[in-house]
Amino acid sequence: MFMHAKNGTLQLKDGSMDYIRFGSGKRMLVMLPGLGDSLRSIKGAALPMALLYRRFAKDFTVYSFSRKYPLRAGCTTRELAADQIEAMDLLGIERADLIGVSMGGMLSQQLAINYPGRIGKLVLVVTCSEPNPLIIESVNEWMDCARRNDHTALMETNVRRIYSEAYYRRNKWLIPIMGRFTKPTSYDRFFTQAQACLTHDVRFQLSRIQSETLVIGGEKDNALGGDPSRVIADAIPGAVLKMYPNGGHGLYEEEKDFQKCILDFLLK
Repeated sequence: MFMHAKNGTLQLKDGSMDYIRFGSGKRMLVMLPGLGDSLRSIKGAALPMALLYRRFAKDFTVYSFSRKYPLRAGCTTRELAADQIEAMDLLGIERADLIGVSMGGMLSQQLAINYPGRIGKLVLVVTCSEPNPLIIESVNEWMDCARRNDHTALMETNVRRIYSEAYYRRNKWLIPIMGRFTKPTSYDRFFTQAQACLTHDVRFQLSRIQSETLVIGGEKDNALGGDPSRVIADAIPGAVLKMYPNGGHGLYEEEKDFQKCILDFLLK
C-alpha cells in the first residue's frame, strides 16, 4: 500500500475513534486536527494525507485521529486528551512527537501538561491557551450559522476567517458547492467541540510542559490572532516561536515552508 497508508477505527471503552496511519519511520508522530474535524471525520483520508505529508513518511510513522464518537455534551479539552491517550494505548504508541493545529493544539497542550512522559517534541500551530475576544467572536459566529442550519454561511465565514484574503478571493466561488456537499447530518459534534474550545484555559499550566516545543503563529490570523502564539511561547520553558508576518489561521496550507519548518525542528 502506498506509504503504508491505512484507515482504521478503534473501539474505546465508551465509544469509537477514527484514525489514519502512514509512513514507515521508526519515530512515532501524532497529528491532531482542528475544529473542522467536528464536521468531517479523518476516516478515509489516509491516502490524501500521506500524499500531502509525504516528506514525513521516511522518518516517521504518522497517525492522525478524529475525536471520539459519541462525544459527551460539555466535555473539555482535558477529557478529549484523555481519549487520545486511550487511543494511543490501544495502538501501542508509548511515546510520540506531537503536532496540534488550532483546536488540536489545545488538546496537545493538555497532553503535554498531563501526560509528559508520552510526548516527545511538541509543535503547536495557530492555537491558544485560553479564549480571547477574537476566538470567542469566531466560534460564536460559526455556531450561529449552525444554529440557523445555514451551512453555506458557515463555510463562507470559515473560509473568510481561516484563509488569507487572496485565497478567499480566488476560491469564494467554491463556497456554495462546499455548502451543498459538506453539510453534516447533525451539528451536535460541532457544538460540543466548539464549546470545548471556548472553555479551554491552561495558560497558567503551560510552564509545566517539559517537551521541546515549537510554536507557530500567523500575524494575520483572523480566527484567533497572533498574540496567543506569543503568549504560549513565552510561557513554555525554552519554546521556539515562529511567526509568519502574512500568515493567517490556514498558514499550514498556504505557507510554502510550513512542513520544512516542522521537519527541521523535529529532526534537528
